[in-house]
Amino acid sequence: MEAAVLDPGYWKTVLSQFASILKQQTAHFDPLDPWFSLILFMAASVVMIWRLEALEKKGFEGTVLGTLVMPYASGFSNLMFALVLGKSGGSGSLVLENCLVNNVTNLTLLVGLSTLFWTLIVMPSKSKNGKSKIAKAHRLNYLSLLLTLLALFFFTGTLWAMARDGSIDFSDGLVLVGLFLFWQLFHIFDILKHNVLRKRTFPKSIIFDFILVITTGFAIYYSIDRLVAWIPRSGPGFFVFENLGWLSGILMVLPNGMVALYYAKAQRADVVYTSQIGDGHICIPMCVGLFALFNTIQAPAQLNLSVGIILFAGLFHFAFVAVFGRLPRGAGVILTGAYGFFLYQGLIN
Repeated sequence: MEAAVLDPGYWKTVLSQFASILKQQTAHFDPLDPWFSLILFMAASVVMIWRLEALEKKGFEGTVLGTLVMPYASGFSNLMFALVLGKSGGSGSLVLENCLVNNVTNLTLLVGLSTLFWTLIVMPSKSKNGKSKIAKAHRLNYLSLLLTLLALFFFTGTLWAMARDGSIDFSDGLVLVGLFLFWQLFHIFDILKHNVLRKRTFPKSIIFDFILVITTGFAIYYSIDRLVAWIPRSGPGFFVFENLGWLSGILMVLPNGMVALYYAKAQRADVVYTSQIGDGHICIPMCVGLFALFNTIQAPAQLNLSVGIILFAGLFHFAFVAVFGRLPRGAGVILTGAYGFFLYQGLIN
């Protein structure tokens, strides 16, 4: 053995074997990640939000902007996450966990932070210039927002009822996807109806906007696919595959946060609300239902906690909007505190 150790050929063989093992382990390693994928994800999300926001001036006005248009800017990444996991044979529990984390964060932290910086006024007591037309627009947005909040209770309650047996199967997925498509068609026909009443048509430039949105959608899909591949399948620490639901849920609220803070500063409380609630509609029922069409989803342990916080936050918002027409800054403290409780119970504890 000593003679072998002293033989230069022995060490040449050892080094060759080590190099071979190292090459195998790093064959799929990309030194650009995760930073390249994170930057691509954020850049594509910003461009998508920019073009979808421009659609407001081309026929997608009022609360429907937040209900039908903006949720696809903030919720598209959740759809792509479900598609990536479905393609790779990932667990449906991670998809459901991602959607629950996303919804809780939207309704508590993001709306709460927006309220702390700018009071969300949905129904002002008097219009700024006294014109009845503006007051009428506020009333329409107010009623549309209340309807959107009621849909939140309906969709979340339906998901909870279907998951009570511990799983969401193909039949459940059909119901959830059908509910979402009906909700979207309802708003599409509402837009067409209002454009007929106003004698308006969509400009041809809207085609460019949708092409750019589709392009950024592919970029978001590509970045998420790379990030999922980058996460280690096992090992110590928090950044492992079994925590992918939480990691993706926290990451994908960043576009939601940009939408919420932008429109809160622009004093468009109706869009702040409906964009966050509408993003929840994409997650629940669409993302969950779409994945369930291909793979059965096992309900995660924190399902009841997440659904309870979502329903509490929805009832909290509904009470303030229905009675006062606004969400005061003090309510933002309660909402951010509820998010802290959710993190502690579901993640830290």
